[in-house]
Amino acid sequence: MTENTEAAKARARKEAPEGSIDIHEYIDGKDFVPEPDTKTEVGQKGVIRATCISKRKGTRKEPIAEGVQVEAHFGVKDDAHASADWHRQVSLLAWESIERAQAMGLDVKEGDFAENFCTEGIDVMHMPMGTQVKIGDDVLVEISQIGKVCHTRCAIYYLAGDCIFPREGIFGVVLNGGTVKPGDTIEVIKVGDGTCKYSPADAIAEVEEARRNGTL
Repeated sequence: MTENTEAAKARARKEAPEGSIDIHEYIDGKDFVPEPDTKTEVGQKGVIRATCISKRKGTRKEPIAEGVQVEAHFGVKDDAHASADWHRQVSLLAWESIERAQAMGLDVKEGDFAENFCTEGIDVMHMPMGTQVKIGDDVLVEISQIGKVCHTRCAIYYLAGDCIFPREGIFGVVLNGGTVKPGDTIEVIKVGDGTCKYSPADAIAEVEEARRNGTL
């Protein structure tokens, strides 16, 4: 049983060094040292730990053990975030990020941060925009945004006690569809240059400004 969320957050804030404002940087009274950034290279592989969908935005997603159908230039079939009208058609979050949240006392698991694909063993968070990954046998996704700005607290924040996805989640456009199931491989097939033709300039500018201001 994990520690009560509010108690864990209060303890982290109380014990954090002076000037610290991010509880993710201070866990159990110890300075949090993130894994060193790894350079994204063609051929890097990981696995899909979970495939998840939700009927409504702003809620936890439910893991689908048998896998999901992914549609080109749309997203995961039956998922609330799927749309041909925007660039955040699918979302990915590393299991390693969820583990860090668990270490802070948050009672969370795969799907709780509204990610479509929970990955393991591959550094998705530091992939440049424009990077293309092959998932399973057929699905091809191009990274279109890294992180997002939340204008209001969603249900995930109140249910989980915090939401790591704005900082550590990534989004992509589906270039080729197919089926994805837990255990499938995710592999980098092209390293991006930091841009994506599908991403609106204002959306990327908003994320970059939030990072500069320290609010993301």
